[in-house]
This record gives sequence, C-alpha cells and structure tokens, in this order.
Amino acid sequence: MTVIVFLGSLLAVMALGVPIAYALLLSGVALMAQLDMTDAQILAQNVINGADSFPLLAIPFFMLAGEIMNVGGLSRRIVHLALTLVGHVRGGLGFVAIVAACLLAALSGSAVADTAALAALLLPMMKRAGHDPAKSAGLIASAGIIAPVIPPSIGFVIFGVAANLSISKLFLAGIVPGLLMGVSIAIAWWWVAKREAITPPPKASLAERLRALREAGWALVLPVIVIVGLKMGVFTPTEAAVVAAVYALLVSTLVYRELGWHQLHEVFLSAARTTAVIMFLVAAAMVSAWLITVADIPGQMIALLEPFMGNQTLLLIAIMLLVMAVGTAMDMTPTILIMTPVLMPVVKAAGIDPIYFGVLFIINNAIGLITPPVGTVLNVVAGVGKMKMDQVTRGVLPFMTAQFIVMFLMVIFPQIVTVPAQWFATR
Repeated sequence: MTVIVFLGSLLAVMALGVPIAYALLLSGVALMAQLDMTDAQILAQNVINGADSFPLLAIPFFMLAGEIMNVGGLSRRIVHLALTLVGHVRGGLGFVAIVAACLLAALSGSAVADTAALAALLLPMMKRAGHDPAKSAGLIASAGIIAPVIPPSIGFVIFGVAANLSISKLFLAGIVPGLLMGVSIAIAWWWVAKREAITPPPKASLAERLRALREAGWALVLPVIVIVGLKMGVFTPTEAAVVAAVYALLVSTLVYRELGWHQLHEVFLSAARTTAVIMFLVAAAMVSAWLITVADIPGQMIALLEPFMGNQTLLLIAIMLLVMAVGTAMDMTPTILIMTPVLMPVVKAAGIDPIYFGVLFIINNAIGLITPPVGTVLNVVAGVGKMKMDQVTRGVLPFMTAQFIVMFLMVIFPQIVTVPAQWFATR
C-alpha cells in the first residue's frame, strides 16, 4: 500500500504540471500521512540535511567550469582540434562531434552544457555540408549524453551521495564505458553517413593539426589534472571540481583572454541558476528517501523481484528496463534521487557490485536524456538548432539504439565495466 501511495501521489501531482521538486515534497507528505507520522519538522529537517553535503559542493563548481569553458573559448578549441584530426574522412563532421563530445565530457560533466556547445558550433556546419539536419541533430544529442558517464560526472556525484559510494571509484569505472558509448554512435554514424553523397572537407595539414593541438593544449590539460589528482589522492572529487573551475577561469581570462571580467556576472549567474534547480531537487528527494527507508519500500521491492534474485543478469535486465521506462517521463537527476534508495538494497541483496551497478544506472539515465517525450538534451538541440522536436527525435533513434545495445552488452558481460575499473584502481 505504501508503494501505491508514494508512486500514485508522485505521478498524480506530476500529471498536474507541478515541478518535480515540489512533487517530491508533496508525495513525501502523502507518505507521511499514510504512515501516520505527519510532522513538519521531519519535512524541514530532511530538506536541510539533504542539501548539507560536502560532496554535493562538486555540482556548482563543475557547472561553473562548464559555463566558463563554453564562454571562454575552451570548448571551441576542442571542437577545432577534433575537426583537424578527423574532419576530412567521409562523414567527418559527425566524427568531429563524437571526438569533441568525449573531450568535452572530460572537462565539465554536464550533458546540457556540452550539447549546447556542440550544437551551436557544429550543427550549422553539418547543415551547410549537406548532412540530413535531423540525423545531425540526433548525433549531437546522443554525443552530448556521454558527459554524465566520462569523469568528471555530475550524475556520478549525485548517485554517489545518494548511494553512499565512493565518487572517485565511480569516476574511474566510467572511463571505458563512456568511450564505448562514443564508439557505438561512431559505428551508427558511419552506417548513416555512407548513404549520403557528401564531399568531405580537405585534410588538414600537419602544421594545422599541430597549431590546433597547441591552441587546445591548455584545455586538454584539465582532464589530466582531474584524473591524476583523484587517482593519486591529491584531492577529493569536490576539490577537483574547484580546481576545474579555477583552472578554466584562469585559462579563459589570462591565456585565451576570451572571457572578460564584465562577463563573469552572467556566467556565475547561469551556473547558479542550474545549480539551484539541482540542489533543490536533491534536498526535496531526501525527504522521500528517508520515508522510503522508514516504510521499508526497499524490502517490498526485494520481495517483488524475488524471482530474479538468483540470477544477477536477469535481475539487472529487469531493473534496466524499469529505469528505461522511468527515463522516458522523468529527467536524470530526479530519477537518480528517487530510484537509488529503492534499488540499492535490492542490488546489494543480490550480491551485485554497487560500483558496477552505478555505472549501468548512470548510463541508462544518461540515455534517458534523449528519450522522448521529456528528453532534456533533445530539447536543448532543438532549441539551439531552431528545429522541431519531432525532427530531432526521429534523427536520434539509430544512435540511441546503438547506446542501448552497448548498455545491455555491459549487463550480459560485466567484465566490460569491472575489468577496466579494477585496472584503473590498481594503477
């Protein structure tokens, strides 16, 4: 009954158009009433405690780093470097988008910020080159969602806090799966592009490539600093976010000199707005998370999934299908916050490695950003490219399918995730 009350109230309030954060608070109140423990102090205390977390400080700083890089020229130089490297092959601009997305993912960890940068820089070029606008927009959208998987990842930060897991281990475990997501859409794009009779741009000379590499060098140093610093224990993920933001600010203002001091107010304000939305969601979700534990909803879920508990692969397939369904109607952050406290006890009871599950869970949620009808990243591409939503949705299907195939291969063959994660952990 408690599950029905919680989900029923949450879905009913969302159907009325209430923002997710308020819907979470209202469903929490409904659950309190069902448990006969209605108390405003419980509500207030959990909201405050939900946002009072040192690891969550990584979110505003990674968001700020992403904003600075887009305005300060780091993102543009990364795209230009990718253009000189692979722009000359058939469908080269699409491969540029994929390479640039992987590089940008290692800088900011924000799917929305990376997708906006890629769409603004590459979508007009792909249209002028003669590529199908829908397929081009779909490719850029699917490339943008690599950001929550390759470290540093805001999704891993939120999941790590909600599941009480090591964020550093999640970061290291996400490197290879994130790159495989890029490989999957590269194969899909090769299949799409070979059907288009488009003359690729001329091959860049060695001098042009070296010049582009030199210009992007300052930007490429950032992921090295973050990954090496985390691996060597020099700083925590939260401190890494601060390092990323400060480094991006110094490079943008003192080296590239494309970010003026008069622009800082708008950059900080934009990052603050996005951060406020995420942090309020986290705070509101902690009310539901506490009540879910009190109502023993995880125990009920374990009983419900009992037929699958003896087979980890079947259990993971069932969970992934559930998350896929939720991802079509809900954004990434609320999905993580709502489902993590429910699913983690099930995963642990089945003996599944929580870090391995976390990678699969975040990949699934990332793909949810391009699944209609919600599809936050689809909306970003449609807005930046001034295209209709149904066009972008049609164009993203082959790439979204490729990424789902990679995800389920990781479910069937856990070694794809666990072996590289162990290798990074021991180096």
